Amino acid sequence: MQNFIFISPNFPTNYWQFCRELKNNGLNVLGIGDQPYEELKPELKASLNEYYKVNSLENYDEVYRAVAFFTFKYGRIDWLESNNEYWLERDAALRTDFHITSGFQTSDMPRIKYKSKMKEYYQKAGIATARYHMVDDLAGCKAFVEQVGYPVVVKPDNGVGASDTHRLSSDKELEAFLAYKEKEHPDVAYIMEEFVRAEVNSYDAIIDAHGNPIFEAGNVSPVSIMDIVNNDDNSIYYIIKDLPEDTRAAGRAAVKSFGVKSRFVHFEFFRMTENQSSMGKKGQIVALEVNMRPCGGFTPDMIDFARSTNVYKIWADMIAFGGTDMPVGEHYYCAFAGRRDGKSFVYSHEQLMQKYQDNMRMVDRIPEALSGAMGNQMYVATFSTRDEMEKFYSDVLAVTDATNAKVQAELTKVLALGEPEAV
Repeated sequence: MQNFIFISPNFPTNYWQFCRELKNNGLNVLGIGDQPYEELKPELKASLNEYYKVNSLENYDEVYRAVAFFTFKYGRIDWLESNNEYWLERDAALRTDFHITSGFQTSDMPRIKYKSKMKEYYQKAGIATARYHMVDDLAGCKAFVEQVGYPVVVKPDNGVGASDTHRLSSDKELEAFLAYKEKEHPDVAYIMEEFVRAEVNSYDAIIDAHGNPIFEAGNVSPVSIMDIVNNDDNSIYYIIKDLPEDTRAAGRAAVKSFGVKSRFVHFEFFRMTENQSSMGKKGQIVALEVNMRPCGGFTPDMIDFARSTNVYKIWADMIAFGGTDMPVGEHYYCAFAGRRDGKSFVYSHEQLMQKYQDNMRMVDRIPEALSGAMGNQMYVATFSTRDEMEKFYSDVLAVTDATNAKVQAELTKVLALGEPEAV
């Protein structure tokens, strides 16, 4: 029997399904987390063979002792994963220390965690990247801006999601950012990139031990996560009904370049919405960043709804058997809309539920830890056509006050961009 240690199986809350499918496939599933056992979801408890509570997952010594305990009790550990961006480096350190060879090691971390290092591997895959500059002083940053022009985007070179991401549009804003960095994060390395006018398209795939995809999908984010977080906006993104061929090709090339094996991945690309001489023409794919884990939040469930399948099982089948016979059924658009508390919406929750009762797949409050990027109240629904999906977005996010109406108009404009041909 294979031993699988799952780090933080209780967060995100839907990750118990990974554990369930592993256990159904005959693996010994061992959880390590900081939530008391009695507070775990009953479904998660039933999906674990044993759970080890630590006081803090941030404490490496505690987590190390937990892995050592499981190793002593159950023997050699075959797999150790969290499927969580925040713990990727911790996962790699534990694998390295315990000689678990089924995943990334500490030596692999720079190319998959540092945005500046990623660019080399994207370029090896033949995928364009935005020009960049490692933030130093005012003179160095202004020299870069003279090359690329404002606005520029600045973010931690090793960061999670859109956290601490800034769009700078003037020398005054640049000076303010440098003052903020010096005061708040003097030891953090930041990367500055030219601004790409684009929407984000993703390649979401489950890759086998030979580096080949056994499942592929993708999503589109018409409004940037950076803007959603920084402007306290509503959130929208959707699983595309059929993956465009250029996204598929770019994703597969990146998988080979980064040496991905036995993983669920979420690679982000820009699809340019206008020509930019340094990168290419409108519609072209440009690299953004790689994420060596599933797309965050409830996206795995959305992929299931969009493909009439079970990606939790496909992933667990890859772990246990190297492949899967899980069928993929009819394809749909699966739309996520995250409403932000405090905004005045035209349609009430009850009206939306009545109108879209046949389309709704998930309706819930968003956990506080995810609300910055996803809003506070979520609606997930499936549609056979893009027109139906756009009407859904128009209804869910319609607002009554003039300020938010301006944002709504911009959203409508973005959605009208359409999408590339899929195969």
